[in-house]
Amino acid sequence: MSDRGSGRSPVRRHRAPSGVSPARRLTALVLVLAGLPFTTAALVGARGELALGSLLLLYLLVVVVIAAVGGLAPGLLAGGLSFGLANWFLTPPYHTLAVARRDSVVDLLVFVVVAAIVSATVELAARDRVAHREQLAAQAARTRELAAVDRVRSALLAAVGHDLRTPLAGAKAAVSALRQDDVELRADERADLLATIEESIDRLSRVITNLLDMTRLRSDALTVHLAPVGLDEVVSRALLAERAAAVRTSIPDDLPLVLTDAALLERVVDNLVENAVRFSPAGAPVEISAEVTGGGGRGGRARLLVVDHGPGVPLDRRDGMFVPFQRRDDRERGSHVGLGLAIAHGFAEAMGAGITPSTTPGGGLTMTVDLPLATS
Repeated sequence: MSDRGSGRSPVRRHRAPSGVSPARRLTALVLVLAGLPFTTAALVGARGELALGSLLLLYLLVVVVIAAVGGLAPGLLAGGLSFGLANWFLTPPYHTLAVARRDSVVDLLVFVVVAAIVSATVELAARDRVAHREQLAAQAARTRELAAVDRVRSALLAAVGHDLRTPLAGAKAAVSALRQDDVELRADERADLLATIEESIDRLSRVITNLLDMTRLRSDALTVHLAPVGLDEVVSRALLAERAAAVRTSIPDDLPLVLTDAALLERVVDNLVENAVRFSPAGAPVEISAEVTGGGGRGGRARLLVVDHGPGVPLDRRDGMFVPFQRRDDRERGSHVGLGLAIAHGFAEAMGAGITPSTTPGGGLTMTVDLPLATS
């Protein structure tokens, strides 16, 4: 893809208050309400055959399972209920909260302490697991970010290496020819060589300007000064660098002023027109027009349309039109880094405007710049 088709977003990390999901906590509560009564019923039948310590170990197994599923709160709840159930149903005298033997008191207290420690350990382990996953996710995001930066750097080096060398080589060759003393050049030949030098310098200037503009966008160093501006004036200044025969304008004289940054909008129009001219066939000039939508009062908008009749861009490739360093292939006419549309899109967003691509009736691409009208 061509220049027809960008800032870094911070990675947001949300630390949950617990390492256990709500669904697991709900499951643990179900286990508390269903598992403990079932366990108690089973142990009541075995209380004459097993010592209280053994019965409490079986209760502890259930508490560990509940804590492993639901974390600290369900584990503590299970431990507390188990203590009460064991005291009421399994500790003589039965069906009272009194404890006849001192060793039974020790068993019950040790059970409660161990249940609390197990529940807390499981909770801490779950939180450590979540923290580890977050660290891995952050490292993965950082890796992707570095890979993206590396891809941009590689694309920049490849593009700049070609787009700077080509006009430099053309200018150097033309200067060398002009400086040859043993060759007599005709006036038209000298004019062609001087034109080559001028064109090469213009191409170099465009490449450097685009690189500087992209740097401003990436570093958030762009300053926007909004003021009422006439679209016809901005378009006229932007077209000074383009051949008059390649562009046809149709902007009403009575078009209301728009609220924008004149310098940035000029760069937007310049890049859109330069991109459109590059892909327009011979004899099919780029068309620029403007219109008002939504009425001319408060809340009204102006639309600036840059229309070409070239090959256009397929719908499935338009999402990447405004990505930096995008070019259709190496056979495109002219020298460009692939930043024009990325810069136009970034500048438009900074001004509160928008750029929308659409298909030109009959074939081609129409780029629509949507701008707010200046209120009187």
